[in-house]
Amino acid sequence: MMSLRWLQVFFGIGILSFTVASSGVWAISAVEDLVEKIDARYAQIQDLQADFTQETLFEGFTTGFTSSGRLYLKKPGLLRWEYLQPSEEQIYVDGDQVMMYVPEHQQVVKGVLTQMAASKGPLALLQGVGKLSQQFTIVESETGSKEGGNNPTLTLVPKPAENEAPTIKKIVLKLFPDSFLIQGITVFEVSGNISRVVFDHIQLNKGLSTRLLTFKVPPGVVVVELP
Repeated sequence: MMSLRWLQVFFGIGILSFTVASSGVWAISAVEDLVEKIDARYAQIQDLQADFTQETLFEGFTTGFTSSGRLYLKKPGLLRWEYLQPSEEQIYVDGDQVMMYVPEHQQVVKGVLTQMAASKGPLALLQGVGKLSQQFTIVESETGSKEGGNNPTLTLVPKPAENEAPTIKKIVLKLFPDSFLIQGITVFEVSGNISRVVFDHIQLNKGLSTRLLTFKVPPGVVVVELP
């Protein structure tokens, strides 16, 4: 199931450290200044919605898998990640609870985020952005990043977790230079797989209804609980 695979990647790392790269080498003071701007920007956000395009490149394959859809986020702790193309899939997150619905299969997969393989990660970035300085260690970048071009770019490198083999090599965040919102996320897996998500048509503080981000199992749909 594509949604489950992406969920594990997208929500895929625990405590992180990050480096910042742009057209040159960043001084620590410049890094801290950028983080403060991001923190301040996201602290003002109560809800967010955006279109997204995702491309997943699997190790050993020359052609990637492309999908698109819409993201809804509402503080505190509600997230709806909805695939519209090439097929419909919906992921709902409420705190630590996750429900993945595939209308075509008439099935819901239910689980606990922190019990899934390689849990937590960019979920904290989307739900907890605004507190980056509390969650991450800042390291000076040594080289520029082709991922970001002229946009500010954060590279997130996971620290080793106890009794858990790392699945993520790094995550690169591309930022809008004027608003310091996240424009794109690129996840580099240890396996060699790469997933890129680009956000567009971002809307902030539109008063999203909680009902839009809350899932109720339709009649006749099978619920499968992950162990």
